[in-house]
Amino acid sequence: MHSLSLTSAPIKRFFGNISLVVLLNLLVKPGWVLVENLVQDRLGHHVFGTFASMLTLASVMAAISDLGTTQFTTKRVAAAPDFLNEHFPTLVPLKGMLSVLFLGIVVGIGWVIGYRGHSLTILALTVVGMLLAQYTLFLRGVLQANQRFNTDALLSVLEKFLLLGLVLGLIPIGITLDNYVAARSIAIGFTFVVLYALIIRLYGRVKVQLRWEQARTLLKASLPLALITLVYGLNERIDILMLERLVSSEEASYYNAAYRLGDIVMMYLWTVLPLFFAKFAYATTRPEEQRDLLWFGQRIVTVPMLLVCAFVLFRGEVLFWQFTHSTPEEISRMVLCVKILFGSVLVHAFFAIYSTLLTSTNHEKAVSWLVVASTALNVALNLLLLPRLGAVAGAINTLVCAVFVSIGYLWLVHRRTGVPVPWGWISRLAVAFGLLCAVWYGLQTGLALHWLPESVLASVAFVGILFLSGVVRIAELRKLLKVRQ
Repeated sequence: MHSLSLTSAPIKRFFGNISLVVLLNLLVKPGWVLVENLVQDRLGHHVFGTFASMLTLASVMAAISDLGTTQFTTKRVAAAPDFLNEHFPTLVPLKGMLSVLFLGIVVGIGWVIGYRGHSLTILALTVVGMLLAQYTLFLRGVLQANQRFNTDALLSVLEKFLLLGLVLGLIPIGITLDNYVAARSIAIGFTFVVLYALIIRLYGRVKVQLRWEQARTLLKASLPLALITLVYGLNERIDILMLERLVSSEEASYYNAAYRLGDIVMMYLWTVLPLFFAKFAYATTRPEEQRDLLWFGQRIVTVPMLLVCAFVLFRGEVLFWQFTHSTPEEISRMVLCVKILFGSVLVHAFFAIYSTLLTSTNHEKAVSWLVVASTALNVALNLLLLPRLGAVAGAINTLVCAVFVSIGYLWLVHRRTGVPVPWGWISRLAVAFGLLCAVWYGLQTGLALHWLPESVLASVAFVGILFLSGVVRIAELRKLLKVRQ
């Protein structure tokens, strides 16, 4: 097996970037999950389920409003820095116009599917916040493309940090849906202002000059990425919206409680993979460097997720301790959903990086059609199973679709990129997960410990398993930790 050079200077620097991003997210986002669990418990499953449906619609449509310009800009600036100066004066106002257009579209969709009065107002405010958040991602893409990963890391947690403080401040006066939505809007808006000011400081004031011919060219080039964004958003989030509309807001709330936990773990992927997107794009003409990045990324992306997925599989019930106003039956339903959903998290932990490689190397169209097929499968399964199984059906369908698209990613990488799939590393990681589950099962059945010491012992065992299986090597660690000359 080819030995990946984890000790080369570019990889070491990139490893440092990833470490900072992960550390910052570990400091902020778990606390945010606890706060959002508290909000759901205080608002109740009926109210929160309705809001979750609105947030899903707003998130998907805000992502679509980008029309692929964020990923397109990141990829082009990474490959050709002059692209920023030439096209940014058009991109900035173009993004603003698209945001206004999609605000009207989402409110119209909300009215068509049944939202009225106060609910429609809440939807509009939620959409405004999500559109600003999408614009923030667009500006962060500029930092990523210029390899300013540490600065981007700090900005990636600013919104959640602010929102965490605002929601905690609401607890003494009582959390309502109105003040919760207002807090979200304030945090997102402040983050946007800070980031825009930083972009001006780093790259100068943007002279807004919308050139329609240039705008048409940009949109035409970014549309394949826009299609991917659309189908990814629908594929990942449509379950909550369909549950609330077809079954009940309570079932949507149960699913959302489980999905949130999966989503916060997936944030590790969505935090790290954009960095790999920028690096893959930067190395477009250097396939050997892309191979090294992929083989390095396979371990960096997968290893932490294995331990988390095993914990949820064996101790998922611990995660719902805050739901004091829920019945045992409701908690049991949420636990079952989260265990099934973490099956899909495990699949993405192994294979999501292949989608990143494909979309960063001009294979967006093939990936988009693959995810379109997955979305169609998801909708069909939802229509068939949601009325019978409710939230549990949503979790099952998500797992089935994750397996479907992952098989497609591997096939496309093998056929189109010329970058070899690291089957050896994938096998070793699979063996490591199997051994971890065997150890955890033995601890649970043989010792009957409290969940905390049980988890600590399993984690310690996992470290040994990583070395035993060859996923991590002592020689590599010594070189990686060696002080640079």
